[in-house]
Amino acid sequence: MAAQEFEKTPVTPEQLQPARYFAASYAGEHVAGTEFVIGAMFVAWGVPTMDILQGLLWGNLLAVLTWGLVCAPIATDTRLTLYAYLEKIAGPGTIRLYSVVNGVLFCVLAGAMITVSASAVRILFDIPAQVNWYPTSAGFVLVAAAVGAVVVTIAALGFRRVAQFAEVCAPWMILMFIVGALALLPSLVASTPGVDGIGSFAEFKQVADLHIWRGDGSEMTFWHVAAFAWVCNLAMHGGLGDMTVLRFARSSRYGYFSALGMFIGHYLAWVCAGIMGAGAALALSSTITQLDAGAVAYQALGAAGIIAVIIAGWTTSNPTIYRAGLAFQSLNHNWDRVRVTVVTGTVTTVIACFPFVFSKLMDFVGLMGLILAPVGAVIVTEHWLFPRLGLTRYWASYSGLYTNKAAVGAWALALLAAFALNQFGLHLFFLLIPTWIVATVAYIVLARSMGARAAFAEETRREDEERARRQAVEREYLGRPDAAQHGGAGAGGSGLQLYRAVALLALATCAALGIAVLNGADLELLRNWLILPSVIYFVFGTLWARAKESA
Repeated sequence: MAAQEFEKTPVTPEQLQPARYFAASYAGEHVAGTEFVIGAMFVAWGVPTMDILQGLLWGNLLAVLTWGLVCAPIATDTRLTLYAYLEKIAGPGTIRLYSVVNGVLFCVLAGAMITVSASAVRILFDIPAQVNWYPTSAGFVLVAAAVGAVVVTIAALGFRRVAQFAEVCAPWMILMFIVGALALLPSLVASTPGVDGIGSFAEFKQVADLHIWRGDGSEMTFWHVAAFAWVCNLAMHGGLGDMTVLRFARSSRYGYFSALGMFIGHYLAWVCAGIMGAGAALALSSTITQLDAGAVAYQALGAAGIIAVIIAGWTTSNPTIYRAGLAFQSLNHNWDRVRVTVVTGTVTTVIACFPFVFSKLMDFVGLMGLILAPVGAVIVTEHWLFPRLGLTRYWASYSGLYTNKAAVGAWALALLAAFALNQFGLHLFFLLIPTWIVATVAYIVLARSMGARAAFAEETRREDEERARRQAVEREYLGRPDAAQHGGAGAGGSGLQLYRAVALLALATCAALGIAVLNGADLELLRNWLILPSVIYFVFGTLWARAKESA
């Protein structure tokens, strides 16, 4: 795909992407270096084992349903970025305010991912762990700058290149979390009286209760875990940020590929990261809050752990910077997306030099989602509720309003309500539902009083005709036999089959090393040799991906 990403107009049918891109993108983006941090924080919370396991189950399920039932249908119906659609609903004045807020928040989030990657690279140069909110080493700043340069380069290439990068990295990254947990479980078992191995869930729970999720009187509960799992990506699903990528989906069902990110990238990775963090803290005679992601992964996986954390940060920061670039590009339609993305990435890299991620990440992602969620509520209300309430979609646009004051007012009232509820003791993670309700009700009331009841019959007719024409062209295209092959893997030749076989064998070898340590082999066997099949996988996995592209 060219640098042009259809920032202002609907995606055309020939630019729609196959399911595997979205599967890889969600799996890759949500198997991130920050999973090491979040997994460690769950351990530090002191929540009981069953509260962690059950809370993550229900919270991640809610996140998947929000992607599949809310975000993806609107994205595939409009084929617009969040920014283009919000401008249509709320006017250019509103989108400028929103884009600045959204872009800044995405820059901070992407900066956190780069910081995590840099925490692994710093091990190669014997730079001390960075666990304060500010850098304590000039060497770490240089490392963060170098990592940021690579991430920005990939993000500037656009969605397809971001997805292709994730497609190669995701399977290996998922496996590294599992292998790391398998590698450090034996040390936790050895320190647990009455347990000689993990032969049942009861034995695993006994180890986990003693060393990992200890339930030692924390104020955090099952509800906090479930709520966090739901809201940690709220900006993307409830806030509709993923309209930006899901507009390329051939079907709204592709939103359910987020399950790969939530149940593998979050549930499984957070559990495995907790095991690794507890095992690394035990081995290093430290506390989990004093270890960064690089230290944890290196203790479990050796040199491969360094690569794992670097790539985990990349696979999340790439699409995050891509989103931030689109946010800022929407401020001026004449700005080039690639150049804006590069500038955005440069700012993000500066932010990455300040490793606040280790102490404030969970609060930040919760706050980010809360700030952006009312805008998602406004869009959902106008897209789905207005026709049912006898109100007119896009009334502000038809009226020629520069700023939809009803939308801005609803956003402000929702945030004010959230602040008040928080002051009265409602935890940050529990503010989503009341904030969404306030935004929805406020927007309906304000819009009715400001002009949404007007019919705008001629404008509505043209809008409906254009939408019907576009969707008819899209259905006709997707119904063609050759459309099913567009962007697909194809049958492939002997080269593709060879690349796939070697790549899968390399992954199997990585898994075998982890299982060997779990069954009594020396941890140093894995730490010394895991890097070899990992390198082989990336060589042949990349060749496999390229062969699929050309097949």
